[in-house]
Amino acid sequence: RYNIYNYLRINLGDVLMLEEIIEILASQLSLSVDDITLDSDITGDLGADSLDIVELADKFENRFSVSVTDEEIMSIKTVSDILTYLENNSSKVQKSDI
Repeated sequence: RYNIYNYLRINLGDVLMLEEIIEILASQLSLSVDDITLDSDITGDLGADSLDIVELADKFENRFSVSVTDEEIMSIKTVSDILTYLENNSSKVQKSDI
């Protein structure tokens, strides 16, 4: 039996987290969720400015129970980077819960 998630770059648990990330980004940046992909650059493609970045970090910290340092914020460039960071550091959503 085929499993469509074998063909995706991310697994089902990540898809659920990605949906939340995209909703937060779309809300903060006044974009349609359809405008946001895994490869979207947060500043270049999505138009986030430094204030948006700080506010997004705060929203992700609150939703996913993570703490993001200034250095980590600077290393996060794309939606995929956000997903990877949250997947590796979130205490609220664990793979075993999904």
